[in-house]
Amino acid sequence: MDVKIEDSWKTHIGAEFEKQYFLDLTKFVREEYMHNTCYPPGKMIFNAFNLCPFDKVKVVIIGQDPYHEPGQAHGLCFSVNDGIQFPPSLVNIFKEIQNDFGTPAPLSGNLSRWAEQGVLLLNATLTVRAHQAGSHQRRGWEEFTDAAIKALAKDREHLVFILWGSYAQGKAAYIDPSRHLVLKSAHPSPLSAYRGFFGNKHFSRANDYLIQNGEEPIKW
Repeated sequence: MDVKIEDSWKTHIGAEFEKQYFLDLTKFVREEYMHNTCYPPGKMIFNAFNLCPFDKVKVVIIGQDPYHEPGQAHGLCFSVNDGIQFPPSLVNIFKEIQNDFGTPAPLSGNLSRWAEQGVLLLNATLTVRAHQAGSHQRRGWEEFTDAAIKALAKDREHLVFILWGSYAQGKAAYIDPSRHLVLKSAHPSPLSAYRGFFGNKHFSRANDYLIQNGEEPIKW
């Protein structure tokens, strides 16, 4: 895996690429992509980082695993390519945006527009085998993405970390809530959205915090 990652990220987490776990991960991912259909396409594995440089990050949204059906995953958590039907969690995210701001739901499921405004859409695991959710978990990706979260929490100030569901909330251990805003709720999945995701107002709360700290709000 030739790591083509945006330069400011290299500065902060480039040391990870030399560690044994990452070398083992690289070997595993190469073989998986060679012998199986995997997502996202190889050139998009680091899309979240490449669209959102380290120094431009304002908001971090943490997902768990890429989508594992054809045409969906393109390296940003919860996001799908244009022309792809919205997965259920994304439908619920858009419903919450609509309720939060009283605006029509977004028409495109491609969240690159968020990434380009400073929203890091980070899956904990960056690759997956087709039709097999979680198939690349516990191979080293989590250690790498945890390093990214820790670097942001340590080297930046006044970021918003949005943690939906118990898995993402586990990452709160790396974040000092006196330096950053940590927003937690149930996951937007249909299984849990009615247990506290709907009505969480995370999108407007994130924007209020950014404005208080002299940043442009996100156009959700």
